[in-house]
Amino acid sequence: HHIDILCTLLGDTAPTAEEWAEQGLDKYGVIACLETSVPDRLDAAQVEKISHKTATEMLGKLGTLRQVGPSLGSFSVSAAILTALMDEFKPELIEKTAKFDTDPHFWMPLTLSEADYVTLMEQKGTDAGVSKAHHERMSKMKASFELGDYGLFGAINVGKDACWWDYGQMKLYSQNSLLLLEDSPSAKLLRQFLGVDAHLTDCSLDGVTVDDTTYAFDSKAKTGCISKSVVAGLRATEVSLDGAIVVNCVAKKIVAGPGAILYGVVDASDEGIVAGDGDVMVSVSDESGSSMVLKSRMDIDGGKAWKQVVEGLNTISFEDVHKKNKMADIGEIQNKRQKVYDEAASALGL
Repeated sequence: HHIDILCTLLGDTAPTAEEWAEQGLDKYGVIACLETSVPDRLDAAQVEKISHKTATEMLGKLGTLRQVGPSLGSFSVSAAILTALMDEFKPELIEKTAKFDTDPHFWMPLTLSEADYVTLMEQKGTDAGVSKAHHERMSKMKASFELGDYGLFGAINVGKDACWWDYGQMKLYSQNSLLLLEDSPSAKLLRQFLGVDAHLTDCSLDGVTVDDTTYAFDSKAKTGCISKSVVAGLRATEVSLDGAIVVNCVAKKIVAGPGAILYGVVDASDEGIVAGDGDVMVSVSDESGSSMVLKSRMDIDGGKAWKQVVEGLNTISFEDVHKKNKMADIGEIQNKRQKVYDEAASALGL
């Protein structure tokens, strides 16, 4: 194919409604393979986060469903289709005036009918007129593209038993980060993939009691205890972590219970950072260097709460934060965040 995408096809036949729900396919971009006259070629279509009923109706128009499974997102493209896309979107590339994502803006309009594409994009909040115009543009490009001996869009099946670790949802970020602690075949492969061969790497934790399941990287603390946690870039005078994930945080004291996630929080107060069971605290910075702590909980569905101001936790919505930083210079933000981090750590003597 000119476009091949990795996926985990879940069986030899299309799943039932019950299997669709059980596998959580309504929460993923799904690759659907269609029957073709070419042996061993898995021509496919892409749909995103839809029910079994909707998928069956939409994909049934394209042909007979053969197999389906979640997309792993990783793809390869031929030089020919890459050139075609670069030519088609040359104005946007030159002017840097647009942002496109591969699934909704390339793969879906190339493989779905106009009506179905517009319907799905409306569910994502895109105006029907905008989606219709985009589909027409992609269809025109597709019609003028010479396929040669290849199909347009196809699936590369890694197998339903393959190990893959999704970090795209908060619960999966937690689950697959803490997977490091386990002794399962999947955990061993993950440690091998990440090159992790020791529980403590580049750490200074001599005064801290650390259990034999915790993994810590580039972390420094003077007193306290850490158990069943994954820690990286921590700087604290005192710590008390149990079943938590802490990344790039600095404070006099850091306390986090089971399921808590702390990410990039720098705190100069005497009280330090305190996160209860399942609490999530993430520092968000802008180009001026100012920052705020955005909060959530493991029992909050970020997708459903995307447009909401979570009462008692935040003053703006997750969507508002995204909009504020949409065009930000992340290089500049990182430079300023690093300076704040280094100064805070230095003040603690770490």
